[in-house]
Amino acid sequence: MAELTTLARPYARAAFEHALTSQALTEWEQSLATAAMVAVDSRTAAMLAEPGLTSTQKADTLIGLCGDELHEPARNFVQVMAENKRLPLLPQVYELFRVLKAAQEQSVDVSVTSAFEISEQEAAKLAEALGRKLNRKINVATETDASLIGGVVIRTDDLVIDGSVRGRLAKLSEAMNS
Repeated sequence: MAELTTLARPYARAAFEHALTSQALTEWEQSLATAAMVAVDSRTAAMLAEPGLTSTQKADTLIGLCGDELHEPARNFVQVMAENKRLPLLPQVYELFRVLKAAQEQSVDVSVTSAFEISEQEAAKLAEALGRKLNRKINVATETDASLIGGVVIRTDDLVIDGSVRGRLAKLSEAMNS
């Protein structure tokens, strides 16, 4: 996995720099998301691994599958990746691009899992509090997991805050067993 990220990083940076200078971050993100989604499809992945096809044929097929979802600079980007035999890296390029974009916008995606449904007001308050703590704009996605019993688990790229009853019971059990 680390090797794929290493190979994908220069492509993600190149796409990001071009998107930034042309003020088209959103368009690039959408195009890369589409290309990545198409590339991970099992039939497309098999086509990309086909040794009998040329790089141009692979790029043209991928671009054709994406349709109008790819803007012209992204089509050129896909062709360059195909020439360098890097089309299977599109999902990693997309993820790295998203990380670079989030850093540029000083935003972070946060997943909040709760035992009970969280209202929009509660999510907004939580986003505001986390925004102050992390000094970033927070994008909150909520989900429900009854097995937590109560409380919440907050996850972001490198931070996990487990305030669930299940988590506290696990810590108590661990302390009692040691």
